[in-house]
Amino acid sequence: MYVQFIKRMFDVIFSLLLLPIVLFIVLIFGLLIKIEDKGPIFYLGTRLGKNQKTFKMYKLRSMKINAPDIRNVDGSTFNSDSDPRLTRVGKFLRKTSLDEIPQIINVFKGDMSFIGPRPDLPEAVEFYSETDIHKLDVRPGITGYNQAYYRNSNTQKEKFKNDVFYVNNISWELDLKIFFKTVMSVVLRKNINITGKDMQP
Repeated sequence: MYVQFIKRMFDVIFSLLLLPIVLFIVLIFGLLIKIEDKGPIFYLGTRLGKNQKTFKMYKLRSMKINAPDIRNVDGSTFNSDSDPRLTRVGKFLRKTSLDEIPQIINVFKGDMSFIGPRPDLPEAVEFYSETDIHKLDVRPGITGYNQAYYRNSNTQKEKFKNDVFYVNNISWELDLKIFFKTVMSVVLRKNINITGKDMQP
């Protein structure tokens, strides 16, 4: 009942309420992005959604135009405070997670949920085990269990494991815990970047 109806109902209601705030943030930072390098405001990345359907995920562009795609050895996206691909505005957007705000549009459209496994690149299926692929049984989220508790501090394999844990234990109580944990993680700026010897670009 919760997963099939109530969760989606909450997503629609809250995304509608937040859309004016999203518009305000996009207008402010969109102007700053344009002033810095005159490039596009949004980064539209193709991501895996529920049941392996792909969709375009909205983000405020934080990288320079035509920035190279750098990955870690496990196929995950490289993150670093000193990433030379980031624009000046982009560094602030990344640190505050404001670059993720436009994904509320994806929530309203039904591509995503506020809470769920973070969406992966389409080629991530090559790294999924038979268990990992079950993370695609639900809509991906703006934040999720792994994002709230570990953010970018663990390996891709550990992220997949945490995503499946969420899918197998999804409930309104868990979603509420993830929401408040995410708020604290963003405020305290914990685990923003990947660390570890096996996570080099």
